[in-house]
Amino acid sequence: MTVSVFIGTSVDGFIARPNGDLDFLPEGGGEPHGYSEFIASVDAIVIGRKTFETVLAYPAWPYGDKRVVVLSSRPIDLSAVRGGVVEQMGGPPAEIVSQLAARGIHHIYVDGGITIQGFLQAGAIQRLIITRVPVLIGEGVPLFGSITSRPGTIRAAWFKVSTLLPRNNPSFDLNT
Repeated sequence: MTVSVFIGTSVDGFIARPNGDLDFLPEGGGEPHGYSEFIASVDAIVIGRKTFETVLAYPAWPYGDKRVVVLSSRPIDLSAVRGGVVEQMGGPPAEIVSQLAARGIHHIYVDGGITIQGFLQAGAIQRLIITRVPVLIGEGVPLFGSITSRPGTIRAAWFKVSTLLPRNNPSFDLNT
């Protein structure tokens, strides 16, 4: 079983604005950065309730026919999902991974701030792929929270950080 994170952050480390908006990310994902290849390798996506509520507001379901597991301890109305395969689960990351592995899932994509932080603290992430977007937003939802349950260093087996370069973006000139 491989458990991966593939996420975009501002240069100052935020994955969303304080209200959850992602408007600082390039429309359509910006330049090619490997997401299409990555998502093609994924069997299931694990997200938290806040991420689920955010993507429900999108014009189209962003995960296609990939199995999506929404983590929440409270009941969730899944009837609003248009065309997706969605279920709810609860429990610690190791239990979620074990249950999905028992169903034949080989590659899990974990998304959403609190969910990513929980899986990192549990030591359940093997691959961490971070794309930095060349913008500072000043405040928001941090990718990494405090490391409380596993003091010290948390290591991923595979780690990659890349930076999207602005394309024809005159506002990204630090010399002006």
